[in-house]
Amino acid sequence: MTQQSGTTTTPVTAATAATAATVTPTPATSPSAPAPTSAPDTEIPPDAPLDTGLDPLDPLDPVTALDTPGTDAPAPAATPAPAATPAPADPLAQPFPPLAEPRPLGERRVWPRTFHDRLTAPLPGLKAIARFAREGAVRPGKDGLADIPRLPYEPAPLPRVDARTVAVTWAGHASWVVRVGGLTVLTDPVWSRRILGTPARITPVGVPWESLPPVDAVVISHNHYDHLDAPTLRRLPRDTPVFVPAGLGGWFRRRRFTRVTELDWWEAAELCGVRFDFVPAHHWSKRSLTDTCRSLWGGWVLTAPEGQRVYFAGDTGYGHWFSRIGRRYPGIDLALLPIGAYDPRWWLSDVHCDPEEAVRAAQDLGARRMAPMHWGTFILSAEPVLEPLTRVRTAWEQAGLAREDLWDLPVGGSRVLE
Repeated sequence: MTQQSGTTTTPVTAATAATAATVTPTPATSPSAPAPTSAPDTEIPPDAPLDTGLDPLDPLDPVTALDTPGTDAPAPAATPAPAATPAPADPLAQPFPPLAEPRPLGERRVWPRTFHDRLTAPLPGLKAIARFAREGAVRPGKDGLADIPRLPYEPAPLPRVDARTVAVTWAGHASWVVRVGGLTVLTDPVWSRRILGTPARITPVGVPWESLPPVDAVVISHNHYDHLDAPTLRRLPRDTPVFVPAGLGGWFRRRRFTRVTELDWWEAAELCGVRFDFVPAHHWSKRSLTDTCRSLWGGWVLTAPEGQRVYFAGDTGYGHWFSRIGRRYPGIDLALLPIGAYDPRWWLSDVHCDPEEAVRAAQDLGARRMAPMHWGTFILSAEPVLEPLTRVRTAWEQAGLAREDLWDLPVGGSRVLE
């Protein structure tokens, strides 16, 4: 049974988005490539004026990954799964391989110096950068921006839930308020009006910070500025439990967070009966001039004591990891999947799903429902601002999936899974 909050659409005032071309990072293994260009890891107040432009940290992907943490051998190459709809996962099926035992919360660990071996695709080199400089587009044209006032924005009070109920509220981009197992969990929280390297938000945050219940935990998918926002995280008490990818714990400890748990792929930790599993993604990481792939990237599977499961993909391209995640975590009730920042395709396909790929990913996962994200908030690429929504609806229908299982929420909208 589902409930939806918000029934009317409130037009959003368009924010003027200036653009500036950026240079994409190059692989550390290419001695002839120029040094990558990136903004320093500087914490800037949410309303501080910034030069606007495309996020230099979200243009290409990675992951030649390990299927088991603690090994150094990359997984064999795999071709994308076919688009055919798989049978729904049996929630009573045994995971394959068995799930890891939860690791201690706040455990201090030693990690490899780099995670380049986890890349699914190489980072762009000189040839790709030259092509992008010649023909790439960093934002939509005038026609593509014309639909900003039509973007769905329907803020509403958070639904009331109990410990047996799962509820999700989309705050915008990849930021969700997930209530699961009696906990309030934030995913990749970005409440700032603008982030380093991008134009200002084109829709306001869907949930006012002061309207949030006490935050019990935060999960971070990777360190790009549109997913790891220092000004937002400064608003949290420093004893908030934070779950982060391997290699990112030091960033939080330097900011005096005291309950930081770093995990490798396929590892888990547990908080108040809720299990937090870190799973692979087809992406990469970078935050400064010298830290390309120095920390890991991935998604999260949150499992309630009652067995309900929510998968948060973070930021990812399409590929073989989805079917593997579905096998290891059968019975995913809801998949939060990215559908935006995909054009031009030749440049972004390795790191960002397009809407059709997101629907295919939901099928690979065996997820019962899908909620789109990573669109309609920041302008990160060249597709028209409303196109991700129209394309995902069409792809869902063409896949023969039930319309009520596509939770295409407006910014600020909520759904409850009972």
